[in-house]
Amino acid sequence: MDPSQKTRTLALLKEAVQTLSPQMRVAGKYIVDHPAEFGLDPIRDSARKANVSTYTFVKLAKNLGFVSFEEMREPFRYALTVNSGLSGAASWIDDLRSGTGSGKTFAEAARNSMAIVKNSLERQNLEELSSVADILLSARTVYLTAVRSSHAMAYYLHYVGRMALPTMELVPRHINSAIDDLNDAGPEDVLIAITITPYSRETVMACEFAQKRGAKLILITDSEVVAPTLRPCAVLVASVISTHHFGCFSGMLALIESLVAILVHRGETDAHARIRSYEKLRNENNAYWIAQKKH
Repeated sequence: MDPSQKTRTLALLKEAVQTLSPQMRVAGKYIVDHPAEFGLDPIRDSARKANVSTYTFVKLAKNLGFVSFEEMREPFRYALTVNSGLSGAASWIDDLRSGTGSGKTFAEAARNSMAIVKNSLERQNLEELSSVADILLSARTVYLTAVRSSHAMAYYLHYVGRMALPTMELVPRHINSAIDDLNDAGPEDVLIAITITPYSRETVMACEFAQKRGAKLILITDSEVVAPTLRPCAVLVASVISTHHFGCFSGMLALIESLVAILVHRGETDAHARIRSYEKLRNENNAYWIAQKKH
């Protein structure tokens, strides 16, 4: 089988997803968001996880031009045999998994974190990451927004990233609405929005507002399909699958770390000079605790 067939099928889904019926749209988004699980699971399991009927997946396959559901799924199954996942759990994880209680829970969470970091980094396109860095470095202002749990990712990206990219601003400021702080945004600016399922209404509205102002939009999220009104110039996708109720941000943090590394590298002399100046400033103002010698 042609290894690129999976990529073409995903591209076909992303292009068609907004024209599908609501149920087929849910099924299509599930495939885009969980390609590995879709390739592995029987149709009944995929339907249960996507919360649609098996017939919806069959209908989706025919709508996209496939002869059958199996023909649509085959490229995803093939990709699993070509690209190995997390190869074998570490022995310490196996030891913990054989137990009960917190040890088993910890082992499953640890394995999940390592797997989503690997998956999130493997799916990145270096050309797209480089293009994102170029867009950010050439922007007049880089606005950055997120709410609730995603705000932790935005705060970290801003705290570290602004040392390489001084034009970065975390919004909203002073407990305002992000839209208030985007009032001066224009075609020379960029908005980075971080959000995961279920997507924040405030974040989507901020994205729509920035687009109306002509600003470029970059999404860091868990799916290439967020809202039909958004037209991002780049979407950086990370897996946030977790073993508990809330999303696991290990993969997204690894993605953000990689973006920061590229920004520092592209910023070259200026970025390194700013980082040294921040370090000098903190040392001069005793920002770090130092144990006092006993006399």
